[in-house]
Amino acid sequence: MIASVVFPPALIFVFGALLTVLLRGRAMKTAALLVPVVGFALLWTTADGSYGHIPFMGLDLVLTRIDPLARIFGYIFQLITLLGLVFSLHHNQRSHYGVALLYAAAAQGVTFAGDLFSLFLFWEVLTVAATFLIAAAATERARGAALRYLLVHIAGGLCLLTGILLHYAASGSIAFNAIDWATPGTIFIFLGFGLNCAWPLLHTWLVDAYPEAPIAGTIFLSAFTTKSAVYVLARGFAGTEALIWVGVAMATFPIFYALLEDNLRRVLSYSLISQVGYMVVGIGIGTQMAINGAVCHAYAHILYKSLLFMAMGAVMYRTGSCKASELGGLRRTMPLTACFCLVGSAAISAVPLFSGFVTKSMIMDAVAHEHLQIVWLVLLAASAGTFLYAGIKIPYFAFFGRDSGLRPAEAPRHMLLAMAGAAFMCVLLGVYPDFLAGLMPYSLPLHPYTAAHVLTKSQLLCFAGLAFVLLRWLRLWPAVGAAVYLDVDWFYRRVARLFYGLADRLLNGINAGAEELLLHRALPRLVRFFEAPGGYLQIAGLRLLARFGLIGRELPRTEGMVECRSRSGTYPVGIGVLLAVLYLAVISLLFFT
Repeated sequence: MIASVVFPPALIFVFGALLTVLLRGRAMKTAALLVPVVGFALLWTTADGSYGHIPFMGLDLVLTRIDPLARIFGYIFQLITLLGLVFSLHHNQRSHYGVALLYAAAAQGVTFAGDLFSLFLFWEVLTVAATFLIAAAATERARGAALRYLLVHIAGGLCLLTGILLHYAASGSIAFNAIDWATPGTIFIFLGFGLNCAWPLLHTWLVDAYPEAPIAGTIFLSAFTTKSAVYVLARGFAGTEALIWVGVAMATFPIFYALLEDNLRRVLSYSLISQVGYMVVGIGIGTQMAINGAVCHAYAHILYKSLLFMAMGAVMYRTGSCKASELGGLRRTMPLTACFCLVGSAAISAVPLFSGFVTKSMIMDAVAHEHLQIVWLVLLAASAGTFLYAGIKIPYFAFFGRDSGLRPAEAPRHMLLAMAGAAFMCVLLGVYPDFLAGLMPYSLPLHPYTAAHVLTKSQLLCFAGLAFVLLRWLRLWPAVGAAVYLDVDWFYRRVARLFYGLADRLLNGINAGAEELLLHRALPRLVRFFEAPGGYLQIAGLRLLARFGLIGRELPRTEGMVECRSRSGTYPVGIGVLLAVLYLAVISLLFFT
């Protein structure tokens, strides 16, 4: 690589997004496809280092910091942007290409940001672009999911900003490197990153929003938000032991939902959380071997998960459904899509000669090297669950199994081309793991195809497959059909409704009382008073004197005092003198006491 004048990768994608808004038709699509190609070429020819230093209010903003950790994420984000845009070529809306490129720009910005404030800026753009991408489905469910996504991530962004400000106030530095837990604000930064990573109890935004997005939008969604969070965790919190157990929980609990879900895109959404769990475990261990495994698994995961979302997207594009209960037998008319889906299923299930086998072996080796026996056993069991719901359930119920009677046409050629590209990479990384060795942040030997790895994984896959056959034969496999499975967001919604009810009674009650007091009582009286202030002041004065016994209880007729203005609209001199005296008294009290 050669050092050169560096144009920040994020800005390349921003300019590309603006360009697609100005163009139409083939020119727009061609310009969109060229953006990731140009970005990849520039990144490939740029040496490691920090570029684009911008002084701002006494701070040193670093828009581009390239090193091996950032480079591998930059490469895969650009590659998946290209494949996602190819898959999207049936779209003619300029907004789709613009939002997709802006989303990719934000992911690039997060990846290459060298300071925390630049990171936060791109972090928020990531949220806004994803919200528009989800809402682009233009359904009531999609708009609701997009709104909830926005609210959740605004809360996460505020948490991150709070942490950054506290960190800067304590350390005086905004450089984005490993973050010291002794620094105030670290916990807020940690939680802000964790929300985008879809940690347990904070994960429901993902399975709520991703299945409602457009069929092409899910490709970008599955690649950028959670993997950007994986990157920042690897950058800032490598070796944080708590992440090991967070990752273990992430890898296991989604399996049960994925086995029960009827909507296959929701199955893939839960699967996404489970696979990110492996990466979080690697980051929590924090050794060079573990970090290599985590980032390489992120690289492989983006490809095979995007491939599976593409296959389900093609099915939904042709049939209008992505529910296991409504599909089946599609291999007859969509054989190529079925083949690509099987490649993605094999990769995510860690079948030997596919990418997932190589990257999961790296993480499992790192776990074993640290003698974390319980973690190793739990991740091994999670691998079996992955094979059941992703390796078997998805292709079986969509393309094999019972015949649904549907005979849709094969997916359009541009979709097949995108799926072929992702499938090729899944196979390439599996049969030629040295490709990944050249991208890893740390130079370590890579030997995934040991006898122990191959034998263990093969036995696991065989027994998991046998379990599926037996469960189907004994009719114990969960029945597919229309059902709603409650997740932890049920508690959030119940609490939110309770809070809304209490707030409605309390705050709206205060509002109603203030309205009655000020608008319906005080304001009319003030209006009447200022119609004849002198007369009303005389009335009040006489009543006050009568109360203290200075005059008789029998007040003189006061009606005339209110009507004391002459026909010319002026007040008598006495009233004017009284008002002047009162005014001077108030001024004296204010300035001489």
